[in-house]
Amino acid sequence: MTALRRVALPFLALLLLASAWAERRRDPLTQLEIDQLRDTAQEPDERLKLFVKFARARLDSLQKARTDPEVKDRTQATRDRLQDFLDVYDELDENVDTFADRKDDIRKSLKLIIEADTEFQAKLRALKDSADTQKDIKEYDLLLADVLEAVDTAAHDHRELVAEQEEAAKHKKLVKPD
Repeated sequence: MTALRRVALPFLALLLLASAWAERRRDPLTQLEIDQLRDTAQEPDERLKLFVKFARARLDSLQKARTDPEVKDRTQATRDRLQDFLDVYDELDENVDTFADRKDDIRKSLKLIIEADTEFQAKLRALKDSADTQKDIKEYDLLLADVLEAVDTAAHDHRELVAEQEEAAKHKKLVKPD
């Protein structure tokens, strides 16, 4: 029985830690946003517009938290909101990939996304440049670097994809959304 305990106890501890970690990371989307996305699951343009709207709202929330005098821990608020933005932006990018793989014509949405990418890059770089203190930026600099890299890479990919879709449209290889 002791051998079983030696094996089972570490496994049980690992299981509890994993479930605690899963509970700790919340979904950055509200239930209303999730419902809106569910309603647009088959409408690429509408769904992508929603993701841009939600990502923009996360960045706006980040900027407000950094200037709100009632926010007690700006560093933690910044880190949380950066992570929320990254989570939403990653979902946006995954949806772009899904619709592109399905050969959906998302040129209209891509143009909106590319404009948003430029806006997001500017806001994130301004955040990097305006960190309150060296300690402040050290608390979230790796996350900010990850977010900037994700947006920069995706922006490049989005520009390439719109060019590919323009070319495919010339040869009518895209499926128009309903």
